[in-house]
Amino acid sequence: MKYIVLVGDGMVDRPIEELEGKTPLEVAKTPNMDFIASKGKVGLTNMIPSRMAPASDVANLSILGYNPRKFYTGRGPLEAANIGIEMGDNEVAFRCNLVTVSDNRLSDYSAGHISSEEAKTLIDELNAKMGSDDMRFFAGVSYRHLVIFKCKDEEELNGLVKVKCTPPHDITARKIDKYLPKKGQYAERIKSMMEQSKEILLDHEVNRVRLDLKENPANMIWLWGQGKRPSMPKFSKLYKVEGSIISAVDLIKGIGKIIGLKVINVPGATGYYDTNYLGKAEYALGSLKERDFVFVHVEAPDEAGHNGDLREKIASIEKFDKFVVGTVVEHFSSSSEEFRVVVLSDHATPLSIKTHSRDYVCFAMYGTDIEQDEIMYFNEKAARASKFRIDRGHELMEFFIR
Repeated sequence: MKYIVLVGDGMVDRPIEELEGKTPLEVAKTPNMDFIASKGKVGLTNMIPSRMAPASDVANLSILGYNPRKFYTGRGPLEAANIGIEMGDNEVAFRCNLVTVSDNRLSDYSAGHISSEEAKTLIDELNAKMGSDDMRFFAGVSYRHLVIFKCKDEEELNGLVKVKCTPPHDITARKIDKYLPKKGQYAERIKSMMEQSKEILLDHEVNRVRLDLKENPANMIWLWGQGKRPSMPKFSKLYKVEGSIISAVDLIKGIGKIIGLKVINVPGATGYYDTNYLGKAEYALGSLKERDFVFVHVEAPDEAGHNGDLREKIASIEKFDKFVVGTVVEHFSSSSEEFRVVVLSDHATPLSIKTHSRDYVCFAMYGTDIEQDEIMYFNEKAARASKFRIDRGHELMEFFIR
């Protein structure tokens, strides 16, 4: 049996007046997801446990069948795993965004989706000016980077973990003052670092060039998503199947590495609107020649949601349907191999709020031994008409595989 999980990050939305009360999923042309819905089983689930933030790390742990309440320690350590950082028990990893701040407002959480090459130059400069034996910056992809602290004792370790930080994509266009780190002396330390970064980044050559080109400068770092080293059982031990994971996002790849999935890097996969949709599907099918499970993650709809870009959200959903879902459906439609495929969103990213929400998400699964229901379309409204619910999202994987 082959198992395929296809995740359109942030696809789920809320009714939009401009769309006459419909959602982007309802108006987008999605014949392949509709095919899965019409030939299989549709339902609703909640990937975000109560009192936990509706973040991508929490949601994707749930999709993969890991209860976030038990296994989640923070976003930073998951991304650290992907870039090969072996964290010690005395270390705390923070996610470090390169952002654009203007008039004391966070105007761009991604510094214009700065290139990885430009970003690495800036991260190297920050290390030279601010780094130490106990605190280092690590370059990631585009605007997404890491800072890792080596703590001298448990008080420092726990103090850093408990600092209250706000994801920058939650506060686009807002004044930053009330969203700066809070809770105790360690919050002041993190806040001071963020302020110090302005002096280093503001007049850097990379940013001078970006300003000349009318691009948003990376003129500040934003620290958040911190946590200690996680410990999780291997996916193969839990579900008795070997698998792979495909994403352009360090967070998702980091989760995959920790749980023993083979991380497959696809050329041209960017984590943005211009990602290599078809390549992800083709590499996924290729991986199934050696393994029986593959998890494919596409970030683009989520980015469109954060940017409040209706046109790009619809377009990214349609590309996900055509090139990712369509390629997988076509392959197995002409194959005698036993398979199951599930398509879903990890969380909602409504255009109206430009950030993640706790809304239930729709899913549809199709294939060997999956009973067909009466739902014909893949969207939020159609899923609400289904009686099938999995209230604890981390239980979906067990249902899907067993």
